[in-house]
Amino acid sequence: MKLDVGAFEKTIHWLAEKADYADIRMGESLSNSLLMKDGKIQEIKTGHDTGIRVRVLNNGSWGLTYTSNPSKIDEIAEKAFKLSERVGGDVEMAPYPSIVDRTGSEARIPPSTVPVEDKKRTLLEVHDAASIDKIISTTINYVDSETKTIFFNSEGSFIESEEVRVALFLNTVASDGLQIQMGHDNIGGCHGFEILEREDLEMISRETSEKAVRLLSAHSPPSGKFTILADPKLTGVFIHEALGHATEADLVLQDDSILKDRIGERIGSKNVKIVDDPTMDAFGHYHYDAEGVKASPTTLVEDGILKSYLTSRETAQRLGLEPTGNARSIVSENPIVRMSNTYLEPGDWNFEEMIEDIEYGIYLKGSRGGQVDTGKGIFQFNAAESFLIEDGEIKEPLRDVSLSGNITETLKRVDAIGSDFKMNIGFCGKAGQTVPVGDGGPHLRVREVMVGGSG
Repeated sequence: MKLDVGAFEKTIHWLAEKADYADIRMGESLSNSLLMKDGKIQEIKTGHDTGIRVRVLNNGSWGLTYTSNPSKIDEIAEKAFKLSERVGGDVEMAPYPSIVDRTGSEARIPPSTVPVEDKKRTLLEVHDAASIDKIISTTINYVDSETKTIFFNSEGSFIESEEVRVALFLNTVASDGLQIQMGHDNIGGCHGFEILEREDLEMISRETSEKAVRLLSAHSPPSGKFTILADPKLTGVFIHEALGHATEADLVLQDDSILKDRIGERIGSKNVKIVDDPTMDAFGHYHYDAEGVKASPTTLVEDGILKSYLTSRETAQRLGLEPTGNARSIVSENPIVRMSNTYLEPGDWNFEEMIEDIEYGIYLKGSRGGQVDTGKGIFQFNAAESFLIEDGEIKEPLRDVSLSGNITETLKRVDAIGSDFKMNIGFCGKAGQTVPVGDGGPHLRVREVMVGGSG
């Protein structure tokens, strides 16, 4: 990042003398995206953005300004200071030590060094492998980003960090002339282009299409309460959407979480442990959050007991907790509480053990979205693909299967957790901001879950 760091140091020192607290966050990002539809490139985009955000806290009130022009740093700092003085408030920040650090990316092949023709060739290979019989359309989205961030605050922190991400999303459409069904999968991580090079793209693409074709002959599901077995993808979505969001401290403070005032209570079966960990090698990885708090694992649930919420410095102060390092944002916006990599820890059951004593149940794989009301504590998810389980064996495929219920009641009915483990990639939206996240876990067995059709 070619910025006059000295000028920003002068600005933060000026703010430190006048304000209760201030920070400056600067980001420079290089991004690329390719869209391929049915083997033809439809769109190629390249972006190079630089932004600077200034936050000032005075008398319990924030002032926030942003510019893409580094020469305007003094101008926007003064404006942020004036905004913070306009209205008094009750904002306080939990104490946190100053940090001086520099962290780099572990990407072996920065995506900016890979020619666009190589990226196009990779997408075409995915399309060719996915184009099996009865597949009538494929859509492939490829995205990569390289980001450098500098963070200063009036308490003496100075942090430089780099992040690199690569992701590929595949959608396939199958038809038998009477109906259509879709398959979906994604690949990616917080590394360079080597992520795609080390994956078996041909196998992943073919299996995605085979799933869509299989759904053409699938049956409608039974309705009622069943024992369900969720694969790692659906487990991850459930943990992120149903439990993860309910632990975000801003939602707790807004009375929009079923978990408000419940730290120390049992909300799941004794074998349930749920963690949010930005330090792990997954898509939601980062070294420091947007407030300069060092990333670290946060145990949300242990032995079925709610242990913590995810916090920013402001929400931690309000709740009397420690900052967990979960304040995230794009550079131009105010940080808000967000998840990073949220997962259910594996247990000690193998897959065969988990299904062998299910007389009549349903195996659910992947997710086609759903809805969660964190305030009421209820959810409804649609599985991407499902199978009937009879007498401990996987039987006929099912389609348009949904599951619903109460978050904590469902967690309390968990009776087996697999020894396998897989993380998924995604982007999570909240308050108009989108950040990369990971979610995952092992296979998960739950008793008496309400199942029905979603078609």
